[in-house]
Amino acid sequence: MGERDREPVDGSPGRRVGLTGLGTYVPEAVLTGVEIAERSGIPEEVVVEKMGMREKRVCPPDDDHVSDMSVAAGREALADAGVDAADLDLVLYHGSEFKDHVVWSAAADVAERLGADGAYAHESYTLCAGAPIAIRHTAAQIRVGDADRALLVTASREEDLVDYTDGDASFMFNFGSGAAAVVLEADPAPERTRAVVRESAAVTDGSFSRDVVMPAGGSRDPPSRETVAAGEHTLTVPDPDGMKARLADVSAPSFLSVADDALAASGYERADVDFLALTHMKRSFHEYLCAELGVDESERYYLADYGHVQSADQALALREGLDRGRVGDGDAVLFLAAGTGYTWAATVLEWADG
Repeated sequence: MGERDREPVDGSPGRRVGLTGLGTYVPEAVLTGVEIAERSGIPEEVVVEKMGMREKRVCPPDDDHVSDMSVAAGREALADAGVDAADLDLVLYHGSEFKDHVVWSAAADVAERLGADGAYAHESYTLCAGAPIAIRHTAAQIRVGDADRALLVTASREEDLVDYTDGDASFMFNFGSGAAAVVLEADPAPERTRAVVRESAAVTDGSFSRDVVMPAGGSRDPPSRETVAAGEHTLTVPDPDGMKARLADVSAPSFLSVADDALAASGYERADVDFLALTHMKRSFHEYLCAELGVDESERYYLADYGHVQSADQALALREGLDRGRVGDGDAVLFLAAGTGYTWAATVLEWADG
């Protein structure tokens, strides 16, 4: 268990930031690992066991857009915090860039639909590393007095962009749909504080910036009948073998480095982690990182029934951990994530309710 009154060792100035509300949302439709195996031609055992995909949630074509899912998760988080949307200073969307419309602010739409009339809205993109970084940036704003109360929302339906016949994109076959939201506040009363936001760390290796792309649709290759006919509007990896070879040397060290840095800045070490909320990845790599961090089965939740829901992974894992009694008062909770680009990020939360 963590020590609830412990202060960050780096002496970060400003107000204490508390997480007062948590919300999640997933669509009803399910795509199973068996179905993914049938569509892709990959053996069922590989999909379910190695890739860690029993099932995932998927969106219908005309419903559950990222704005809709963000609003649903946002409402739940606000209700959990006992906060009215009109009292928000900030609404931040840190989810997928694949949104209802192109070149469009989901943050503004979510703020309007929730009734956050007094808030300003903006967006932050770190792809699948988004949750720890969004909390980091917003907590910094709250600490210095730029905002008192913020709603962070995220959603993804990038499963729409996956072509299960493209073997080069197989590491993205776990992409699922859903949303998450948290409310952060300055100096909330102890009885309203679900967690205290501690410190964060992040690192980027930009040499991977062009390894995962949707070939057409941007300014380099605008959409056309030809690009649609050629199937160039799904995510792919131009050089899968090259990416895999280069990533193998840096991914684990980067995950562990940002985890160690965030923990140390918060006054903790690996042995103090009571719950790990980790990006969904193949089962063997998940197990490796958990072993290195000293996290056992009761101190984590593997998202085999959700897949990889971009920057919602951490909140979804935390929700499952709470529902299973794996997170309690004083626990050190580590949000640990990575997103193509490649960025690795970590944020420490100290849980404060039972």
